[in-house]
Amino acid sequence: MSNSTVLPDARPAADVEADDIEVSLYESRKKIQTRSVTGTFVTWRWALVWFTQILFYGLPWFNWNGRQAILFDLLSRRFYLGGLVLYPQDFIYLTGLLVMSALSLFLFTAVAGRLWCGYACPQTVYTEIFMWIEKTIEGDRAARIRLDDSPLSGAKFGRRSAKHLAWIVFALWTGFTFVGYFTPIRSQGAEMLAGTLGAWQTFWIFFYSFATYGNAGFMREQVCKYMCPYARFQSAMFDKDTLIVTYDTARGEPRGSRGKKVDYKEKGLGACVDCTLCVQVCPTGIDIRNGLQYECIGCGACADVCDEVMGKFGYAPGLVKYSTQNAMTGGWDKAQIIRRALRPRVLVYTTILAAIAVAVGVSLYLRVPMKVDVIRDRGALARMVEQGRIENVYRLQIMNATEEKQVVKLAVEGMDGITLASDPTVDVLPTEVRTLAVRVQIPPGAQSGSHPIWFKLQSQNDAAIRLDEKTTFLVPR
Repeated sequence: MSNSTVLPDARPAADVEADDIEVSLYESRKKIQTRSVTGTFVTWRWALVWFTQILFYGLPWFNWNGRQAILFDLLSRRFYLGGLVLYPQDFIYLTGLLVMSALSLFLFTAVAGRLWCGYACPQTVYTEIFMWIEKTIEGDRAARIRLDDSPLSGAKFGRRSAKHLAWIVFALWTGFTFVGYFTPIRSQGAEMLAGTLGAWQTFWIFFYSFATYGNAGFMREQVCKYMCPYARFQSAMFDKDTLIVTYDTARGEPRGSRGKKVDYKEKGLGACVDCTLCVQVCPTGIDIRNGLQYECIGCGACADVCDEVMGKFGYAPGLVKYSTQNAMTGGWDKAQIIRRALRPRVLVYTTILAAIAVAVGVSLYLRVPMKVDVIRDRGALARMVEQGRIENVYRLQIMNATEEKQVVKLAVEGMDGITLASDPTVDVLPTEVRTLAVRVQIPPGAQSGSHPIWFKLQSQNDAAIRLDEKTTFLVPR
């Protein structure tokens, strides 16, 4: 009888060509049911969940000077941030904010890995909330697994329906709040109750709600593993002194189960009892004992549950902990790790971030809350008026970025005898963009050509609001 292995198509293995081997490029999702855990890092994560969500859901309801405190009014092209009123011309501040956000991400990643992912990322935050709803309605991990494996019944249908209903209500409230940052949330709520909500508002509420419901309710770790680019390029920002969730292999191996009263060293075992709880609490389903993996979001849940197990067995905590590769290799203590954290790379990030933050802050502090654009009247570049005087006409666009009426006095300088032939005083209402025609005249006899002049604007309400805008005065030949 032949001992050769035969494939299902009855051909010897040696005759099977490489083209006949099918390799799947897609890994089917295995549903992850996480175990509940308590500890320091879980407490910090939930504290940030509360903090971020109180800000997100609460800020649109605060008023400032009779209007919504935080409002990005795209229709009127005004952006209200507390007492600040910004226009599209202030885009430089958004650029500064984005640069600071990017540098902050680089800095935090260099120091302590994926802190953003594990504690403050919206995907993490909403997944935590949806998992808490799921646990409240369907029970703990074991109960949820039994419910998944059980056939469809009235009880199962009822629990699943209640869970999805709670998810949908929460997602709709999230979408409503998100759109409330772009449309006054109180009027939006009144329009929704009256059934007169606009088409675009309705679309974005349902779109954002659907994204929240799908990402936090179903996709969960798939977003972190396959959709988020941060997981892919994080290694470029890591080094051997970056704090990451680490398994102490030298102390833990060889792993194995044992009784609480057994001296594991006499049995030749390490401290790891191979309980697999670190895998059961991981939101992405990885085994931290296999080393750092790109799926790890650095939440520290495995460290919390491992410390709990170590305490039950009477072992020292820290088998799984935040540490660095150099610290694990050299056996460093916390003081050495902290000293090494202040390395040149971190100091450079910190210095650049602080410099940009100071520059943006100083610029905002010194910002004049009024802008003016001077546009020459192209229909009549220059003309002769009474007594041979030469006149140019300009269009002034004055933007009042304050929430008070400004009485602005106009003046013009730059040429001998130059005067303003229009009303020198103009009222600009709060957050108004006022456009007006202004006539400027000079006496006859000036040299032909283009001459620089300056419009002077001075607020009569606030002495600090003063603008000088340069333009040219044309004298015909």
